[in-house]
Amino acid sequence: MIDGIKHADFKVSHIKGRYVTHNHIRDYLFQLKPSFRLETLGSSVQGNPIYGVTIGSGTNRILMWSQMHGNESTTTKAVLDLINYLKLELGESKNWLKNFTIMIIPILNPDGAKAYTRVNADQVDLNRDAQELSQPESRVLMSAYDNFKPDYCFNLHDQRTIFNVGETDKPATVSFLAPAFDEKRNLSESRTLSMQLIAAMNKKLQEHIPGQVGRYDDSFNPNCVGDAFQMLRTPTMLFEAGHYPGDYDREVTREYICMALMEALVTIKKGSLNLFTVEDYLAIPENRKMYCDVLIYNAHLLDKNLAYGTKVAILFDERLTGDHIVFVPKIESIELQGKAVFGHETKDAANLRDRLWLENRGVLTLF
Repeated sequence: MIDGIKHADFKVSHIKGRYVTHNHIRDYLFQLKPSFRLETLGSSVQGNPIYGVTIGSGTNRILMWSQMHGNESTTTKAVLDLINYLKLELGESKNWLKNFTIMIIPILNPDGAKAYTRVNADQVDLNRDAQELSQPESRVLMSAYDNFKPDYCFNLHDQRTIFNVGETDKPATVSFLAPAFDEKRNLSESRTLSMQLIAAMNKKLQEHIPGQVGRYDDSFNPNCVGDAFQMLRTPTMLFEAGHYPGDYDREVTREYICMALMEALVTIKKGSLNLFTVEDYLAIPENRKMYCDVLIYNAHLLDKNLAYGTKVAILFDERLTGDHIVFVPKIESIELQGKAVFGHETKDAANLRDRLWLENRGVLTLF
């Protein structure tokens, strides 16, 4: 529920799952009314168009981009839901369009999206190309930044299922970062605003997914786009869409990302950033990598070479098969009993029902 309106009322429901490309979103973008100003901002390495949608006429200017990494599609679904909310003129959307001018790049890396890879067609991570600008997609984003002159930047990503929140067994369903602008990770006006806005979004999300919001490590890297824009004194926030229990298609997480985006707009519109502090941001626990997809206890019953009491961590590889993603299990590590690690699924090899589950998921073939 977002301001009394159900997410299902504006969710672009035919665009779903983990595999999202221009083929999936093009028809939706092209049927938008003229007030949603759709333009081709440039082309990818392979000559595919990179689209931008500009909405509204207000003085608060926000630039959002998604699928900089082609296999990170949850936030693309979320920005399409936000566009649809504005298109349907629900809730406060008319007021938002008077207060904001929003530019959204739904898929910055269309070649990577099609191939379902993190990198672009030149095998370059676009989020490590902020200084050289060696790739056409990087230059498209920088040109959009220079021409649009945003007051805020939203850098939208997905994160792996391995992340938990702090020392807890809560999965990091959403994570944020206010990127650093120097090696010492000092505060500036723009970074402080980033932290305050993240704190506002966190407060909202805690009402719905308590304990499931994490904070990314803020090590400085000027080649990362968020750090580079922060160096240019533009408040920039990294969004990471993570795992919600059982939600490998990330249809639940897309709702929480959309909720966070909308809460950010509400906070900016109300001018209520001063209600939140740097300390509120720093109170968000940092992410840790303590999760696996399946944690198997008594794994010595599956492999006689394993010591008694051994547990085995399984991760899923995401593989593009046809037009969808298949989750293929692999052994990530063999851990001694007692090591702190959590499983999104926990199975006991001594339990017949659990062994059948492992067999059905193809896990037993790994032993």
